[in-house]
Amino acid sequence: MTDFHRELAELVFPHVDRAPSEWLAHFPPRQLPPGAWVTRFAPSPTGFVHIGSVLTSLVARRIAHQTGGVFILRIEDTDKKREQDGSVEAIVRNLHNFGLTPDEGIVQVDPEREVGDFGPYTQSERGDIYNSFAKFLIGKGNAYPCFASETELEQTRKLQEAQRAKTGYYGPWAKWREADLDAVRARLAAGERPVIRIRAPYPNESRVSFDDAIRGRLDMPANDQDMVLLKSANGLPTYHFAHVVDDITMRVNIVTRGDEWLTSAPLHIQLHEMLAFPHPVYAHLAPIAKMDGTSKRKLSKRKDPEADVAYYHALGYPAQAVTEYLLNLANSDFYDWRKANPLVPNTQFEVRLEKMQVASPLFDPVKLNDISKDVVATYSAQQVYDAALAWATAYNPQLAEILSADPSYSVRVFSVERDGPAPRKDIVNWSDVQRACGFFFDALFDQAVAAAGYPWPALPRDLIRSVLERCQAIDSTLPKDDWLVALRSLSANLGFAPDAKTFRKDPAAYPGHFGDMMMILRVALTGRTNTPDLYAIQQILGASRVRQRLEQALNHL
Repeated sequence: MTDFHRELAELVFPHVDRAPSEWLAHFPPRQLPPGAWVTRFAPSPTGFVHIGSVLTSLVARRIAHQTGGVFILRIEDTDKKREQDGSVEAIVRNLHNFGLTPDEGIVQVDPEREVGDFGPYTQSERGDIYNSFAKFLIGKGNAYPCFASETELEQTRKLQEAQRAKTGYYGPWAKWREADLDAVRARLAAGERPVIRIRAPYPNESRVSFDDAIRGRLDMPANDQDMVLLKSANGLPTYHFAHVVDDITMRVNIVTRGDEWLTSAPLHIQLHEMLAFPHPVYAHLAPIAKMDGTSKRKLSKRKDPEADVAYYHALGYPAQAVTEYLLNLANSDFYDWRKANPLVPNTQFEVRLEKMQVASPLFDPVKLNDISKDVVATYSAQQVYDAALAWATAYNPQLAEILSADPSYSVRVFSVERDGPAPRKDIVNWSDVQRACGFFFDALFDQAVAAAGYPWPALPRDLIRSVLERCQAIDSTLPKDDWLVALRSLSANLGFAPDAKTFRKDPAAYPGHFGDMMMILRVALTGRTNTPDLYAIQQILGASRVRQRLEQALNHL
């Protein structure tokens, strides 16, 4: 540290009197088990929460908790122009909804509650810390104030392009890199506020090698650009500087982030070296992608509704289903693990960074739906009712009113074929409840029949009428075996073959087979051709409603 640089640092930051070492004493090393990871999720509150952010948080939280470490939520709100109201609340609520509540940071909203000894956890509240580290870098000769205007920067860029030089602010193109004290003092006296730039080595032909926890050994060109560390407009740091300082002071030892930051890693490692602090382990996650025609592209906030977590809430996917789908994207062996452990909480699955894909995993809605069906199939009838009602209250008021009108009846509806070795899997998500179970409720049944009619089998209408009339005389409350005997007797009396095999041998001898007759009854009672066990449905509907629907079907004919 030379006298010149020390004086320059004091000139730019006359009121900053705390050194980085004092902040590090204030935020001492964490007392954690050997090998414990301290991770963080550090979103910007600039809009909706991306499903890729949930994946990043899931991975960060899991590897922290697997090792006895800590998962931090840090709000990187230094881009005030893009910040949107309500974004922080959305971030916190979505983490909570997906079971990813942080150990430190803002853990709840309304009222807001922040926990942890390494805060504040919102970057706009950490200005004193950034100023201390920036002053330290200027004093060491590793940073400097820059008063170049936007116009001057644009002129420099055009000149570089004309000369076919690399664009940017660096080396001989950096006018303020070697400015004297008088020039800086004059600008400050005029009320101008400089940005603070890193003084990157130039020329810099060296390379940076580091081990990425997902991608292995990487070798990249070292940084030679004098990137901005602190902005002049509001004194807030850029991402490059803020996250390095925050990771140092919060004692983060592994950074899981999207691979869009991979090209910035040499700069971030350079900053750690200038601050005489070892850089954390980096784990750069490939973004979730989708097929667009024959090409693969990153899931887009602007083009793809499934990029927004609100999409999954609106359709009513259980959080567990989304989590398990993301675990499958993170580590493909999760699928086999789940098959071997169908009822074990997914928190018991160990996420392995080295097993994550380097290439972008593809978003597959069919796979998501299959996983969601499997998850819902593990729920009790009461759990299905509670979750469906909570979703409907927010997204389908009519369904919510119907479900809540008679809770015990609704729970019985969801109990059909739910127990046993092969539970029903006809509910994909909570928005699917009305399609799968709506026929149990008179208002929804009437609504569906009015809209689409009855899908009767291709049989003569007189025969359908005869089946419905004769079924009215069969007691739906009989034990199942007796009920089936009565229906088989009716089927034979009406001339139906006893089974499909017999019918196929001589189709001219019969109007249909027993299954066709049962389809008439199924359609009359449910308005559908595909349902759970018909006897179980009748027991839920009750004898009075069964008679009513048979009469209603006859009237429709």
